[in-house]
Amino acid sequence: MFKRDLGNGIGLLLLGERDAPEVFALVDRNREHLRRWMPWVSEGYSVDDATRWLRSSLEQLARNDGFQAGITVGGALAGGIGFHAIDWSNRKTTIGYWLSADAQGRGVMTTACRALVDHALVELGLNRVEIRCATGNVRSRRIPERLGFTLEGVFREMEWLYDHFVDWAIYSMLARDWKAGHP
Repeated sequence: MFKRDLGNGIGLLLLGERDAPEVFALVDRNREHLRRWMPWVSEGYSVDDATRWLRSSLEQLARNDGFQAGITVGGALAGGIGFHAIDWSNRKTTIGYWLSADAQGRGVMTTACRALVDHALVELGLNRVEIRCATGNVRSRRIPERLGFTLEGVFREMEWLYDHFVDWAIYSMLARDWKAGHP
């Protein structure tokens, strides 16, 4: 299992099935906060759901199809971040993330995203990273904007979120722009 210190008390940690109770507890404490934008935070979200997600995350890593990591702040689990999948043929991936309400507003997610973008475009040699956010999720949209991503457009009614459709803003970063210090 890997652990990566990102500085300022922020870290990334590969989680295993044994972490399911902690993941569940964090999601449960933040259920209302996360449910606003995360379709997987159903009323019935349980320890079993967390276990299945962690198991599939480890299978994803074993297939060399990216990974999911816990975000820690001061050693405590505060959220999650990872690659949805890696398209090796086209050398691209998308990043997804979520963060507890009490960890927001301190640069935690920007720091974690910067680490994953750097890993994808420098260490893995990918050419493109995308971040897709609901257009109304202003906090989430600020992350790619701070990191210098390009807004490529809006996909209308892209996701069903419990009882309504939401539009997605699609952001991208190319390896040449990242390595040049962003556009």
